[in-house]
Amino acid sequence: MRMKSFFILLFGLLFISVNNAQSTRSLVNDGVDLYKKGKITDAEVKFKKGIEKSPKNLQANFNLGDAYYKNKRYKDAIKAYQKALLVSSSKNFKSKVYHNIGNSFLKQKKLKESIEAYKDALKLNPNDLQTKYNLSYALQQMKKNKNNKNKNKNDKNEHNYVSNCL
Repeated sequence: MRMKSFFILLFGLLFISVNNAQSTRSLVNDGVDLYKKGKITDAEVKFKKGIEKSPKNLQANFNLGDAYYKNKRYKDAIKAYQKALLVSSSKNFKSKVYHNIGNSFLKQKKLKESIEAYKDALKLNPNDLQTKYNLSYALQQMKKNKNNKNKNKNDKNEHNYVSNCL
């Protein structure tokens, strides 16, 4: 009798675990479908519900980051991507996450941070041409900003010189 109760309990726990995993997967899949249809906010809700059920769900965290990114909520996107990094063990996947973190920083004009994220992505996947392109672009933007600052500094100095002479 005790053995029968044990197996019933074990089966019940297994059923709950499988049912929970399936519902998380279903929520994430529903979110992906909504995302593809352009219903980004609705997709975000599904991803959040998936994370509530399974906080370490890789796809839910990553896709939530994508939804935030699409809604121009770049700081939130970075946080979601960082959670995805914590639960992933795949170098290839982590490379994609770092790439997206780099894009989020780039959209915020945080060039130094975006460059570091792209470098992290390339350490994990040195053959990623998109990341190489984005890194090159971020480096060009940084150089351009530096040149503009130097030009403005020189212009100010010239302006101060002229006004001091008058």
